[in-house]
Formats: sequence, C-alpha cells, structure tokens
Amino acid sequence: MPLKRHKALQPLSHNHHHSLLLCWKIRMGFRKQIDLNRIKRYTDWYFHHHIQPHFSLEEQHLFPILGEDHPLVKRAMAQHRRLKRLFTDEYEFKRNLSRIEDELESHIRFEERVLFQEIQAQISKSQTELPEILHRELPYEENMSDPFWE
Repeated sequence: MPLKRHKALQPLSHNHHHSLLLCWKIRMGFRKQIDLNRIKRYTDWYFHHHIQPHFSLEEQHLFPILGEDHPLVKRAMAQHRRLKRLFTDEYEFKRNLSRIEDELESHIRFEERVLFQEIQAQISKSQTELPEILHRELPYEENMSDPFWE
C-alpha cells in the first residue's frame, strides 16, 4: 500500500523514484557486463545533476524541521556523507558502484518509510509551514548520451 505523502514532500519522493531507477540502471550495467567507465561516467553525471541538489535541499530545508540532533536526521546525514564519498571516489569503481546501488536504495527506503513519516507527523503536530522551496519539483533531466542500461 502506497504511503500518503504530504504535498510538500511529494517532489522529493519523485526524486527518490528517479534515484531508484539509477540503482536499477547500475544493476543492468553489471548484468550486461558494461564497461565500468561507462557506468561511472553516468553515475558521476547523475550525482552532480540530481543527487547533490537533492541532498542539499533536504539538508538545508527539510531536516531542520526535526533538528540536527534528532537521531533520524543524524542517520540520514551520515548516509548522505557515505554516499557522497562513494560517488566521488575515483578508485575501485566496481566496488563503489555496487555499494552505491545497494546503499542508495536502502537510504531512499529509510527516508520514505521512516524519516519522511516522522517529518510528516511533526508538521501535523506543530502545524509548521514548510519552506516554499520544498513545494517545487526539482527539474529532472535524463542523460541519454550513453544509455548503457538498454
């Protein structure tokens, strides 16, 4: 059963869907034995165009609703740092790509099923108005210059 999502969180959930597709694309690349450099080029592009802006939006405008000392926020921030390191490490491509695929999916499931639920409860309880920026969809652009997953 799909989770009911606060209107202001829906754009972030849409971004999560696109990032789950990234995980699927990495899996397809491995399954098809695609050259790791091709997969890495795509994940680098995706990180700069989608992951970094998404993390920044969450960290600056969403997480403060619960506060930086909240255990769920601390967990999400630790996951963000870990994922940033995996995306930006220029060595051990195969290991890092495999970890990105696994850890990004796990991180998204945590945010959707646990963290966002807690934030929604806080919003309802305190009648907090969310920053306007959270109500806007982050632009999604696909890079089809090398669709290795097809």
